[in-house]
Parts: sequence; structure tokens; C-alpha cells
Amino acid sequence: MGKTLVLAEKPSVARDIARVLKCNQKGNGCLIGSKYIVTWALGHLVTLADPEVYDKKYKTWRLEDLPMLPKKMELVVIRQTAKQFNIVKNLMRQDNVDELVIATDAGREGELVARWIIEKAGFRKPIKRLWISSQTDKAVKEGFENLKPGSQYNNLYMSAQSRAEADWLVGLNVTRALTCKYNVQLSAGRVQTPTLAMIVQREEEIRKFVPKDYWTINAKSNGFTVQWQDRKSGNNRIFDRNRAEEIVSKLKGQTGQIVDVQKEHKKELPPLLYDLTELQRDANRRYGYSAKKTLSIMQKLYETHKLVTYPRTDSRYITDDIVPTLGERLKSIAVGPYSEHARRILRNEIKTSKRFVDNSKVTDHHAIIPTEQYVDLGSLDSDERNVYDLIIKRFLAVLSEPFEYEQITVKVDVKGELFHAKGKIVRSAGWKSVYGDFGKMSDEDEEEEQEQVLPKVKKGQMVKLISVNAVNGKTKPPARYTEATLLSAMEHPGKFVEDKSLREALETASGLGTPATRADIIEKLFDSFYVERRGKEIVPTSKGIQLINLVPPDLKSPELTAKWEQQLQLISKGRSNASSFIKEMRDYASKLVSSVIASNESYRHDNLTREKCPECGKYLLEVNSKDGKLLVCQDRECGYRKRISQISNVKCPECHKRMEIRGEGENKAFYCVCGYRERLSDFEKRKSEQVNKKDVIKYMKQQEDVAINSALADALAKWKKS
Repeated sequence: MGKTLVLAEKPSVARDIARVLKCNQKGNGCLIGSKYIVTWALGHLVTLADPEVYDKKYKTWRLEDLPMLPKKMELVVIRQTAKQFNIVKNLMRQDNVDELVIATDAGREGELVARWIIEKAGFRKPIKRLWISSQTDKAVKEGFENLKPGSQYNNLYMSAQSRAEADWLVGLNVTRALTCKYNVQLSAGRVQTPTLAMIVQREEEIRKFVPKDYWTINAKSNGFTVQWQDRKSGNNRIFDRNRAEEIVSKLKGQTGQIVDVQKEHKKELPPLLYDLTELQRDANRRYGYSAKKTLSIMQKLYETHKLVTYPRTDSRYITDDIVPTLGERLKSIAVGPYSEHARRILRNEIKTSKRFVDNSKVTDHHAIIPTEQYVDLGSLDSDERNVYDLIIKRFLAVLSEPFEYEQITVKVDVKGELFHAKGKIVRSAGWKSVYGDFGKMSDEDEEEEQEQVLPKVKKGQMVKLISVNAVNGKTKPPARYTEATLLSAMEHPGKFVEDKSLREALETASGLGTPATRADIIEKLFDSFYVERRGKEIVPTSKGIQLINLVPPDLKSPELTAKWEQQLQLISKGRSNASSFIKEMRDYASKLVSSVIASNESYRHDNLTREKCPECGKYLLEVNSKDGKLLVCQDRECGYRKRISQISNVKCPECHKRMEIRGEGENKAFYCVCGYRERLSDFEKRKSEQVNKKDVIKYMKQQEDVAINSALADALAKWKKS
């Protein structure tokens, strides 16, 4: 009887699978057991060929050679990982290998990784698919007991391949056309460009915004505060200063009457479970993590610690078959700060509803939830702990009771002017008890109308206004995007579309990109110097703004791009034809190239320095990268670049902000925005002279039984306590 070859996506995952399958013998790039051989990719081992593979003329970028439209897209082995590919190929060709199990990530990209390797290696034996949502031993065992036929995922593969080919056809052609036309390194893509367009559009709205003054009128009575409200519109803002002052003068020292007291019992249901995008948003709001960093942390929690389910999901629901496992998952997390809440839910019957258990709303993977693996919180670093905390609290919240409160609204008539006040009495904290502070997630949450504890009041009661004040404010422009709000905009681009039918169509599609790709798209915008960070805000650079003005109009359209993603989804479900989609992409690539060539626009560098390139003599450009400043040659064919500063992890001793490193050699120094400066050599000397705190604590432990009555001992003891 032959063996089964198992292909994992990463060595770490392969080792875990091998342990479960009792493959304990080390081989060359594989682990061997009596029934199975487990091997691995290193991410992608195979990719689409570069243009020059099809024709040597494409080595040189020229407008006259565009568009590039190969009749058949070719696959090539990635040079850096060719060794591992050859190992996998040789294992596939062994006579004792009867079948293959694809054990790459259970998603579109994971399917592509495996299928391209299989195709390039020429493997023709039976294929099965391992499809699991967590990496625990239990999940792996159950997965191998329930392997699916590989053919069941052929449509998913066609979708993945179509996406890759479309990106090649559109991205490479438009990128070359723009770069050659304007002699500056420019790039465009079917997802990247509409995303950048939204950022540029928002910046334009901010630039054109003209603030307007307005006034609100607040009055204090005995025991509570009331706010003026327009009787007709319900608006509390007055844009006429004279009118505001007239109302204040009219009401000072006056007595009003309570004309209405409403009490309403309300329930606030818990939020839905996390998908990747929602988790990335909250991690950015709460901890400032980039989308890419959150995904990286999630991969560790999923693969290394095995504490959470598959991260690259776009669903916020679970399926019926998960419900019987909820009790075990609660037991696994019932430690530390989660113990009380988890045990409280376990003591009662776990209540589920269609609100978060819905098979129809789960495609490939359910929402992100904890696994049945018992957690050791001490094994997680601070970043892992933060993201894990978000997931667990959301899981506990979903399984908790609603937040219940009594809403009290009081209306007061004073000389014909209407004032109102709102108050809230909490009856049951419910799911908000999981978070504390009544579930507030961050200081970026939308401001609710100010609520207060109201005294006992009744209709008809007279109230005297102790003070009346008009408070001046200014209307604010729309906020710049953060990664959190940009992810929301990418997920729901329909809000930027006026046409109702198109907007509805977009809401049913996956938006711009997928949960798995959005982080990389945002990072690419930073890496290409199209946007830069100012604190949490994302601001377009001159290069980014100009690019949006140079690309063909429909390439920056959210509708078109979202429709493409929708088509890919239909291909994955067998409801659309991959060949038709690729033909459409080929035609579109040709159209875009023609549009760029015909353009009369020009590109202007506004970040030129007076420093010349040492290689070609042209003036260098100063650009802001994610981690510092660079000098880059304006001639793309030259390619010279030089780093002039770098953001360090060293914090300023005065203001505690991260400092820049500037200079070269002995002239390297730390610079802070507050004005603090310190030579690198002085910093290193100062640090080397400092006593290591860990060493001090170790010494103190060794001296616990020794009585020391010296000033040094006292000082060390204080340090240990600090």
C-alpha cells in the first residue's frame, strides 16, 4: 500500500500536521510516517511568468510594446524557493505516493498556492482537500477523517487564478504605460487605484471645506442641564449669532414648565462576531495597529498558539455544527479576566439565535472565535494578548444577555422656546459588562448626546433657569481616513456611489479587495509613496494625487472594481465562467493602455531637492517612507536611492516620542520633534553604563536571606519595587 503526500503552506503548519499524523522521521524537506509524508511550500513556490519570459523585448519598458497580452499565461518557479519546489516535485513523483492531500490555508489564496505547485510539477494522481478552520490537534484529526475530493474546490481555484491573471493583465500593463509616459515610477491596479482615489477625494473635500460658525444654547436648572432645540427641525445648532443672543437674553432668569416626560425601556443587542476586517478596524482604533500587523498577529494566534479559528474570513456568523462546541470553547478561555464572564454563561443555558448562527451567511469560513485549545495567557506577547483580548471579549459579548436600560427624555418650555434633556438608568449591564465602561470601544466612537442622571421630575413641574449660555462652535470638515475607517470604506464602497441600483449591487459584493488582501493593498500605497501617515491619519502625497489625475477615470471607480470581485465570487461558486472574465480583463487592459497613451496630462515633481544624483546627475527627490526619509533619483531608469533618516524605537527622554536617526558614520544622531538631540555614540555610551534591571532583580533574589544595611541595598530594594 502506497503513502499519502500532504502539502502544507508553511513549515510550522506542516510540523503540527506531521505530529498529529505520527510522521516522526525527518526527510529532505519533509516529515515521514508509516502512512503519510508531510511536506510544505514556503508561501508561493510558483507564480505567473514575468513579461520578458514571453518576449525578450519586454525587458525594456517601451510604450510601443504595449499592451502585453500573452495567449496563455505561463507559470514559473520562484528562484528564491526553487530548492523546496524541487523537493515537493520529487516527492510527488515517487512511486510509493498514491495520492495528495492539499493542506494549505483553507481559502482562495491557499488553494492557488497548492494548485500552481501541482500544475507546474505535473502531478496527475488523485487529490483530496483538508478544509479546517483551526489548527488544533482535534481539528486536524477530524479534518483528516473528513477529507473532501479535490474536485470540489476546482471553482475556487479558477476564481483564484482568474484574480491573479487579471491583476497581471491590468496592473502590469497600466503600470508600464504610466511609467513610460511620464518617466516616473508609477503603478496602478484594479483595487489599489480606487482605494487611493477615495483617499485623494477625501483630501480634496477637506481642502475645499469652509467652516461655519454655529451656536448651541445650554441652560442649567436645579439638578440637571437642558439644551435648546428647534421646534420644527429638532436641530440644536443656530447659525445666526444674533438669534442665539436674542434667545439667551430672552430666557435669562426665567422659569419654564416641564411639558413632557417620556420613559422608554430599551434593549441593545450585542455586536456580531468578528470577521477579519472588523477585527483590523478595532485593533487600529484601540491599539493603532496597521491592518497588516493585525493579520500577522492573527496568523500567530492561529498557527503557532492554535487559540483562534481561521483569520482570513469575511463572515461574522457561525454554523449550526459549531453550536455544540461553544461550551468547550468557553471552558478553554475561562482564565484570568475572562473567567467570571465565561463561567457565568456556562452556568446558564447557552442561548443562540439566527442573529449569529446562520448557515446561509457562511461561505468558506465562519467568524473568528476561540478554539477548544486551553489558553496560557503568559505565553502570549503584548501584541498577541491585545488582539486575543479583542476576540475573546467579542465572543463573550455575543453569548451574553442584551444591555437593558430605561431612557428618560424631558422637554421643558420656557417662554415659547423648547429645551430637552436625556438621561439613562441602567437596568442590566448585560454584554456591556464584558467591556466595562458600558462597552465603549475607543475614544473614536461616535459621540452620543450627552446623558445625565436626572432627578425625579413630572409633567407640569416648574423649573427655574439658573444660567443660560450660548456656546460657539465651528463645523468641521470630514475626517481624514485612518486604517480603521479606510478598511470600512473598502468593505462598503457603495456609500460613494450615487446610483441606487449600483449601490445595492455593491453591498452584496465583497467591496474593494477581500479581507485577506486589504492589508497588503494599504501597505502597497505606503511603499509606493502615494500616501503617508500623520499620526493615525492617512494623507495622500503629491505623487498620489497626481497619479489619480493621470489614470483613466473608470480605473479609479469603486463600482467597476467591486463588480470584478463579485464576478470572482460567482466563479468560485460555479455560477460564472472564468474564460469570459479573463477575456473582459484583456480587453480592458488594452483600453486602459490606449487611454494613457492618448493623454495630454503631465507629471510635476514638487519634492525636488538641490542635491544631485551621484550616478546620473539629476536632482534627487525627498520622499517619506513608512520608517523614515529617503533621497530617490527622479529618473526611474537610474534607480539610485539613499536613506537620510530612520524612525527608531528609541523614545525621547523628555517627551517620550519615537526619535529619528539622521546622519552617517560618526555624525549619526537622534532627533526628536520636541527639539531634543543626542549623538548616537553618546546614547550607546549612556546605555552601556546603566545597570540592567533584570540583573539587579536576580541579585536581590540571591540576597533574600542576607541582611544588608547599606545605602546601596536600600536603593536596590526601591528599584525592585518600582
